[in-house]
Amino acid sequence: MPEETKSATPLEDKIVTTQHSLMLRGKKLEYTARAGTIVLRDEKEKDGVSEGNQDQAQLFFVAYTLNGVKDLGSRPITFCFNGGPGSSSVWLHMGVFGPRRVVMGDAGALLPAPFGLEDNPQTMLEHSDMVFIDPVGTGFSRVAQGGKAKDFYGFTRDIESVGDFIRLFVSRDGRWLSPKFLAGESYGTTRASGLAGYLQERHGMYLNGITLVSTVLDFSTIRFSLGNDLPHTLYLPAFAATAYYHGVTRGASLETHLRQAEEFAQGAYMSALFKGHRLEGNDQTRVVREVARLTGVSRDFVERSNLRLEIMRFCKELLRHKGLTVGRLDSRFTATDRDSAGETFEFDPSYAAIYGAYTAAFNQYVRSELGFETDTTYEILNFKVFQPWSYKEFENRYVNVSETLRKAMTMNPSLRVLVLNGYYDLATPYWASDYVFDHLGIPQHLRENLETKYYQAGHMMYVHQESLEQMATDIKGFIGRSVPSNKKRKT
Repeated sequence: MPEETKSATPLEDKIVTTQHSLMLRGKKLEYTARAGTIVLRDEKEKDGVSEGNQDQAQLFFVAYTLNGVKDLGSRPITFCFNGGPGSSSVWLHMGVFGPRRVVMGDAGALLPAPFGLEDNPQTMLEHSDMVFIDPVGTGFSRVAQGGKAKDFYGFTRDIESVGDFIRLFVSRDGRWLSPKFLAGESYGTTRASGLAGYLQERHGMYLNGITLVSTVLDFSTIRFSLGNDLPHTLYLPAFAATAYYHGVTRGASLETHLRQAEEFAQGAYMSALFKGHRLEGNDQTRVVREVARLTGVSRDFVERSNLRLEIMRFCKELLRHKGLTVGRLDSRFTATDRDSAGETFEFDPSYAAIYGAYTAAFNQYVRSELGFETDTTYEILNFKVFQPWSYKEFENRYVNVSETLRKAMTMNPSLRVLVLNGYYDLATPYWASDYVFDHLGIPQHLRENLETKYYQAGHMMYVHQESLEQMATDIKGFIGRSVPSNKKRKT
């Protein structure tokens, strides 16, 4: 598609409304689903005089509202999205939050295509209305004819467009007095933290809570670049968890093994990396031995890696003796490559395991049950968005939105944050997330507004049944604690 063409007729919203019901613990929940696109427009002004609105983009969404609610001011609403950049909201939608869920199995017990759909007993519908947002370039969301894709494929414009959609939706649905929540996964946690600031400072919209699933707020904690030793220390506990899961290392329990890895990483290991070539002799031998013991790779591999284990090399190396690679998004998953001697895997086993199931389920669901008909491709994960993604605001430094979140929590001292981590997540490891929140810089009295939970699963921890159930319980409890008492009393 040409980057810039003349616009034809103005775009119109296209929204389909359907009615549904769900049996939840013997209780029938009746709800309304809306699926469709809302047109974002830019109001042009010159010398304070409006020159009309120009179409910018169509954002696709799916919204669920519980029927029979008389006082919307007491009913929470949660806006959900995933990350990438370039990912649709299908993962949180069909994995944990929505009323329908993908049937795909789990690591070691995957179901074959064509997969399936089922009612989701863990859905948040009983506790909150929900809106799933696909940012521009993902799902069915597209730039308007005559617009420029590059205007949306970047840090600031992404936050602004999603934030403007939320303002528009809240205004049209009369939800300004409803308790409002965000839920983001992966880069969606970066977006959510940026939105907390943007919604407050641009639109005066104060949030009650933010759920961060598989968090990355400071990219220096996950970028394996020359001279940055931080990721090597922060990934070590996740490497140790992976080795423990696959039986390469032994220990009294996973928790004990992780505590040992954390203590070593923030102590002797961090000190060793800091010393560089000054580390030698017995001191180096001890560090090499402990890294190998905790992570399950050989001492020789640790030495040849200059003590610094990198994610892709680790995924390939851990089970090389079995001809297997482990997943990046979820290291419980394994697969085989053509070349067992390579330095990195051909594909991520965990992404390959879930991609087909979620794609098939949503494409069927949105048309057959939600009634949204289109020949447009639903972009589950659009790498064309990711490749030109602009971080110009962070030129010559790492992307970091932790300060934005800190300021938002300080300006709005009632804002609560729930952080959810998977032990087997090698994309956004749990200890890197812990490190960021340990350095957030909020005052002592606001630290009570931070909650952190851990699960024995990976990046999409909801594909693991036990983690899904606990995750749902944790989020529902968080929503309940984050709604003001005066809202709770209204019926």
